[in-house]
Amino acid sequence: MPYVEDPLPEHDSEEIRTHVRHVEVTAEEAGQRLDRFVLKRLGDVPRSRVYRVIRKGEVRVNGRRAGPETRLQAQDRIRLPPVRVLPAPEPGKPAAELIARVHSAVIHEDPKLLVLDKPAGIAVHGGSGVSSGVIEALRAQRPHESLELVHRLDRDTSGCLLVARDSATLRTLHALLREEGFEKRYLALLRGKWDLGEKRIEVPLRTDTRVGGERTVRADASGKPSTSRFRPVQFFGRVATLVEVQLDTGRTHQIRVHAAHAGHPVAGDAKYGDPDFNRELRALGLTRMFLHASSLSFTWPQGGDFSVNTPLPGELTAVLEKLGSAPRREARAADSPLRAARPRAR
Repeated sequence: MPYVEDPLPEHDSEEIRTHVRHVEVTAEEAGQRLDRFVLKRLGDVPRSRVYRVIRKGEVRVNGRRAGPETRLQAQDRIRLPPVRVLPAPEPGKPAAELIARVHSAVIHEDPKLLVLDKPAGIAVHGGSGVSSGVIEALRAQRPHESLELVHRLDRDTSGCLLVARDSATLRTLHALLREEGFEKRYLALLRGKWDLGEKRIEVPLRTDTRVGGERTVRADASGKPSTSRFRPVQFFGRVATLVEVQLDTGRTHQIRVHAAHAGHPVAGDAKYGDPDFNRELRALGLTRMFLHASSLSFTWPQGGDFSVNTPLPGELTAVLEKLGSAPRREARAADSPLRAARPRAR
């Protein structure tokens, strides 16, 4: 909704005054500055107005005033003040096609949770040039429910995604995330032959850098502790390796950066990958990043295990089948990782 500066003319009956909201900082949002957090949550409200409501004490952190530079911690409770806005224009609503795709992606539903097998190419929420994502589509379809993302997946990553149906469930699962009570596993296709065996990669990641205005994550000693465990599942000669990755932490782009740091970038990754490798894999039908959230499990604090898994999408399975059936000649693998997969002209 576009922001409208107070006061509005009394005759403007279309104005909407939002309610006070209390939101909880997620584990992934920990470390953000208060002003940036509020800017994101209030949408189209001008930056000057955000700083004004913070300085006036209308924004509270755990019931106390705080400056705009305050670094937030996971589970902090943030009070967002009411603001006056105009209704969002009709084009801002999630498209019917998006709502239908997200609805069909729900694979489990119980009183606490929705579980989706998120398709690649759909963002989990609006922002960064995307007007709507999974959560907006779900809210449009279920307007009377209080739905919140438990965690996030990159737009081009497919697979298991959890959505909490009430605030108590959200707090419980965020606590498990902080305490490493989640087991999250991914399948990824990496460049080259993975000769490292079962490898635990502990490389700190800086998630606050930007290149050309675009958020970029990089390995850096000053970054946040980040741990990924890689296990090879299937080898395709020296061309590529299918690996299973278990995350002990959940930093932005963690698998992609750790894989590139190890010298085996994820196939189809336009940001951290190998352009030549990506180009040749496109010839085999790979039109997206080969990264899939395959399983997720945890134990509820009150007892009872929860586990869900999703198979590789058909378009990724097809790429593996082509890799597995293509003849490979080790002698030429060094020249081009996929040139060896092409039959010799006769």
